Amino acid sequence: MSSGVGAIRVLAPAPAPVRMPSRSARPRLRLVGPDERGLPDEFVCAPALPATRLTRRGRLAITIMAVTAVVTLALLPMDPVGAADPEIGHATTVSAGQTLSEVAAVQLPSLPIPDAVARIQLANGMSTLRVHAGQSLLIPAMP
Repeated sequence: MSSGVGAIRVLAPAPAPVRMPSRSARPRLRLVGPDERGLPDEFVCAPALPATRLTRRGRLAITIMAVTAVVTLALLPMDPVGAADPEIGHATTVSAGQTLSEVAAVQLPSLPIPDAVARIQLANGMSTLRVHAGQSLLIPAMP
């Protein structure tokens, strides 16, 4: 006999997953108030002060003061150290074929030639050793 009725399947609900405690189960952290700490009062922190906020006007004032200070320092006249004008003793004229070293040796014989040349260059505002015949040179006075 053939049965025309199909077999009925009964479906059982799936079992719920079981939570297993972890190996490192720790108690949950909670906030503790100052009276629960069990510490002396000297270790309890005072409440923080509210943060100071700078307004746009305050930032502008600080910026203006900083720029003013920088400009003032930049514009202060700076006196170079040891750059006093040498006292002039007399003047001399360069002869034909004469070099600055020869003029220095004749005019400032008590000084070594490099020092004498440097003093003559400083007194005359010269940046080179070049002189020409007929040029008038100021000779610094010796102290």
